[in-house]
This record gives sequence, structure tokens and C-alpha cells, in this order.
Amino acid sequence: MKRFGTILMLLIAASPVWAAKSITVQQLKDLLTADQQAKKADADVANELKQVVLTEELTTATMNELAPLVPGAATLEQVYVLEAKSAVLPPPASDIPSTPAPDAAAQKAILDKAIDYAGKTYAQLPMVTAMKTTIRFQDNVSAMAASSGMHSGATDNATSDPNIANAAQFVHYINTTQAPVNIHNGIEDNPLANDKTKWGANGYIALMGNGPALGNVISEAQADGKITFVRWETVNGKAAAVFSYAVEKKKSHYAVNYCCFPDLDQAGMLSYSARSAASGPSAHGNLQTTTDWKNYKATVPYHGEIFIEPDSGVVVRLVTQADFKNTDVVHVEDQRIDFLPVAVGGKTLVLPSKTIINTEVVPNGDSGGGKFIIRHTLFTSEYKGYQPGS
Repeated sequence: MKRFGTILMLLIAASPVWAAKSITVQQLKDLLTADQQAKKADADVANELKQVVLTEELTTATMNELAPLVPGAATLEQVYVLEAKSAVLPPPASDIPSTPAPDAAAQKAILDKAIDYAGKTYAQLPMVTAMKTTIRFQDNVSAMAASSGMHSGATDNATSDPNIANAAQFVHYINTTQAPVNIHNGIEDNPLANDKTKWGANGYIALMGNGPALGNVISEAQADGKITFVRWETVNGKAAAVFSYAVEKKKSHYAVNYCCFPDLDQAGMLSYSARSAASGPSAHGNLQTTTDWKNYKATVPYHGEIFIEPDSGVVVRLVTQADFKNTDVVHVEDQRIDFLPVAVGGKTLVLPSKTIINTEVVPNGDSGGGKFIIRHTLFTSEYKGYQPGS
């Protein structure tokens, strides 16, 4: 059982604020090259990467180029963190094709093909199954007691693993999980829908919703009339037309569902009696807080980018960035879905191959309990073994 003083120190301790240095992908290459020449240890290089943030997308091709410069597992871990954090950014200018922007008629033709594809092909996909492997990275995990009191202290801890309670300040690898998933009409069933894990209390968040549906995103973006050509990119070795979009709240059906955040209630009794100053403190009793864990649910406006093969209208990448209010306990949800053609049951279907999700939350919610910290959780998922569903 923890003493009140110990708990108080946990609650009032201030989190260090680290100013990350913004660098380009080329500067990342230069940094790793200089570290290799200086023969720096893996741990030292990893610590340098923990304190930088990229201003451009770290692509798979560039990661492969960096492989000979990576001294070990700790540095490799941080390279994957940088990949996930930069997933929704444009690539370096040197990687962007110099092809002129299509004229207005050509842009409309590309969008019309994509709208037709999303509504008539992707949204009509048969049910398929796959194995989804997800890597979780996270920072700033804080232990919160399920019950804390001035008299007797905590009766149990929400987080019992000392490695979780004292996690590193910087984003680091947490775990890898595998789960079978069903995708029907292009929408993935959430494997956590019936999950009984005590999310939140175990120091993690879980995304309980189904994620963005391609057909819905394009339909709502079209209805809002805010789709604009921004650039060409090379995706999967082919040219893709990139369009930005924005959907305001009144036209949005983008639902987010996060588990879980604490809701604190006070229990017990604290009474006072009239006593003289010489007789000592007059307060006595036991004032406790009890913690319940609740989901955060909202329908939010959002924006992002759509990557389209110009000839076929096939969408090869979708980026969605939810727009939250400053007072929300969720601050950021950026998602990227990459699509690839896959042979399934004798047919070739374009299906999700990889997703990257970047989140930022206030883990103590709006309860006022515990110290105010911000937690970043990154999820990188890959889909393998597609089979026809039943």
C-alpha cells in the first residue's frame, strides 16, 4: 500500500519538456553518416534520434538506403518511430515528380474516376480475412492508482508493471500483437470490439472504432466541395495524383472511439471539529478517490489527402487527420492507409497493405487527477495472408 506522500509526489511531479530539433531527411542521412564515421555506439545514436523530428516523410525506399548506417536495434527502433511520425508528411522535394499539374478538366476526370472506383468497386468488395500485425510505440506512460486515500493510500495500482510505470520519456517500442481481421465492403471490423482488456488502467489506449472508410471519406469530401490537387507523387513505382480535402463537422460522419480515460469520484468522509490550536490538527477521517474508466467518443471534422492512380482512378493511399478541439482529451489522430493489389481466391483485389496511426492524448482525461501529461502512441500495422471470407 502506497503512502499518501509517495502518491502526492507522483501527482505533482512535473514532466520534463524536451525541445525536439526539426530536421530534413537529408539531414537525418548526414547525421547517421557522421555518427558512423565517429563510430558512435548504438545507444548514443538512438538517443540522438529520440530528440529529432522530421519535416518530411521518411519513405520505405529511404529507410532501405539508411540500413547500412544503422548501428543496432536501438537505432533501428527510432528509425521506425520517425517513419511513423512522418507518415502523413510530403516526401522531400527531390522525391516529388516535376510533372506539371493537370489542368482543371484533367483534375476533374481523375476525381470522377476515383469517386466511381470508391463507390462502385471498393465499396462492393467481397468479405476477405487477413492477419493484422500491429507494432505499438509509446511515450510518457503514467501509473494511476485505482484508489488513493489520505489515510490509507492506494489499495491497488492501475499499472502493476514497473517497466510501464517508469517508462522512458521518449517514444519507444512497447509490443507487437497479431489478430485476424475481416474486411467487408472495404470496411475493416475492429478486432477489439469485444475485447475485455482493461485499457487505460493498463497504461495503454485502444482505438475501438472501425477507422476511416474510403467510400465515406471521398463522398463527404466531394459533398463539402473542398478537394484540391496539390502535387504528384510516386507510390508503388507509379505516378499518383495527390488531392487534399477537408470535411467540416456538420457534414462529417468521422467517428472516433478511444478507450479509456479515468473518471474520478470522491468517496469517504473528512470531518472537522472545533479544537484549540494547542490540541493539534482538527481534521480526521478518510478521503479517497475511486477511478472508473470511460471511452471518449466523438464525431469530428477532418482533413487529409487522397492518392489516385490517374488512369484507373484506383486510390493507392488515404490520409485522414481528425480535427479536435483544444479541450478534448484526444488531441491528434492522423491515419495513413496504403493499398496494394492482392491475389485473393483467384481474383486481384486492391486492399489495405499497411496502416500507420499517430495519436496524442491526455491520459488522465479531464478528471483533474494526476499530473498533466501528453502521451503519443504510434501504431504501425501490416496485413498478410488475405483469404476469401465466408
